[in-house]
Amino acid sequence: MIQNQHLFHIPVMGTGHSIDSPIRVAHLGIHSVISIVDDLLCEKIRKHYCNEYDLPYTNIPRSAQDGRAQRIRAYLDTVAEIVSTKFEELKNLPLFEGTEKDRYFQLLPDSNSLKNSYNFISTLTDKENRQKFIKTLTERMTPGAIDVNIMAKVDALKNDKNGEPLSAEYSDASAALRGFALSTLSSSVVLSAGFNPRLYSYLAEFRDFYRDQAGQLKKNIILKVSDFRSALIQGKFLAKKGLEISEFRIESGLNCGGHAFASEGLLLPVLLKEFREKKDQLAETFRPMIQSFYESQGWDYPDNEETNSAPRITVQGGIGNKGEMRRLLNDFDMDATGWGTPFLLVPEATCVDDVTSAVLADAGTDDVYLSGVSPLGVPFNNIRGTGSEVHTNELISKGKPGSKCPKGYLVSNIEFTEDPICTASAEYQILKINQINESSSSSEQKETEKKRVMEKTCLCTNLGTGSLIRLGVMKPSYGRQAICPGPNIAWFNRLYSLEEMVDHIYGRIESLVPAERPHMFAKELEMYVDYMIELMAVMDDEAPEMRRLRKMHKNLEEGMDYCLEIASQIPYPGENLESIKKTVDQSRKRLDELMGVTV
Repeated sequence: MIQNQHLFHIPVMGTGHSIDSPIRVAHLGIHSVISIVDDLLCEKIRKHYCNEYDLPYTNIPRSAQDGRAQRIRAYLDTVAEIVSTKFEELKNLPLFEGTEKDRYFQLLPDSNSLKNSYNFISTLTDKENRQKFIKTLTERMTPGAIDVNIMAKVDALKNDKNGEPLSAEYSDASAALRGFALSTLSSSVVLSAGFNPRLYSYLAEFRDFYRDQAGQLKKNIILKVSDFRSALIQGKFLAKKGLEISEFRIESGLNCGGHAFASEGLLLPVLLKEFREKKDQLAETFRPMIQSFYESQGWDYPDNEETNSAPRITVQGGIGNKGEMRRLLNDFDMDATGWGTPFLLVPEATCVDDVTSAVLADAGTDDVYLSGVSPLGVPFNNIRGTGSEVHTNELISKGKPGSKCPKGYLVSNIEFTEDPICTASAEYQILKINQINESSSSSEQKETEKKRVMEKTCLCTNLGTGSLIRLGVMKPSYGRQAICPGPNIAWFNRLYSLEEMVDHIYGRIESLVPAERPHMFAKELEMYVDYMIELMAVMDDEAPEMRRLRKMHKNLEEGMDYCLEIASQIPYPGENLESIKKTVDQSRKRLDELMGVTV
């Protein structure tokens, strides 16, 4: 696993917004994650960069045998080649002459050993001695990782050209995994959005996920998890197959970008506390299972510091300043943090078109909201005023709602058809609207239900549109850009240079966000109360879902007690702990009013 020289990584953002982030920042030592959900987008981006870097390109058509895996593999290999070339060129540059090589070290956190060495060498006056130190320092440089993300549950089974079902290894998630596994990359796959036993079992088909004779892993597994229990269950499933988890990536259930997988009211600080207290249990539980598997295969399992240490634990979702990051690293013993949404306003790091960048920069707190636009039926962090929203409303006003469903990654509904279709497709929406019109519901209820149907958006296409426009592959007039920032975007109000954002993260400049910005823990709590109110509005008092609401209420009460403990401590610089106290007080009043009617 490539050592992360920084205290942060750039998580996956949509299908297109971080798709070329490694090309942009990996040579500078910054880790980032590519989505490989959309192989057709990967193919278009590969063609663009092959032209830009004068690399050979041969189109892999949609009709190609195992085309999805081929396209993903080809794109990842291209990214790897470009990053390798850029990194080697950077290493060959002189130091202390204001080059990109100097930039590499200047971006590092002040605590980093490479940066300390860089600063020390800058004070040397003996040229021969200085060059020896520079040579040693250069050999210690590492690029940022080119990690990939697979949404485990986005795993439609496929048919061949004759309409006959293909075997499971040709499912969307399995084909994407195969593309990564067969690529030249030595990096990690981030598995998110749920536990998929079929996909997890398929990992065992690829030797790169096991240690070689030198005891090294070429490809690592990172699991994005919602709580400790989930981490333990999924880790044991993989460990029985000899598969190691290098990192558990914890994300706030609601205070994040993209799809929001709400927990049962378990707030992030509560989850982090459990991971901190039980971290050693993970290695102690998994290691004997992994060793047993290696023995059954007749393989040697190395006994060293790496294999005896616990998996890394990182956290992401709503982090906004150095003070919050320091609490996560120091008080909760996290190994690193993920910063996604703020980097959407850093053109050097992410792939966002100019129109959408302006929407992001101008957004206020009321413009960012949890929406129902995702065909997955999962709340989706959204922003008002996007090209996708404009296009969807235009279709509705013309009486032609829904998409043609050109890619079909999110097909899952069989309410009206034998084969799954997407709820954002015109086919589904026409059928569903007809059903609603023929129902006995009141006119008002019918209109409400139809609005919920028609707000579904073609995320498969629209989440990649902005990146194609930014790269000049698609004309801006096409529009339809979707983007999925977290609520944090409301506090960042312009475009930033890479230096500005990294220096903000490390607290080396005046904060880019105002002092009144609510603490990340306060914002998450507020969002959970909002979420409960929305759930209550659409359910009957006697509905089974009320049990879930009562459980969420109980967990939130316990979480608020813990948040108050945190708020009573000395704040780290820039940390708005007062906002936690205020939000807990407001949230308790709102919850009492909400639950008092039914409890």
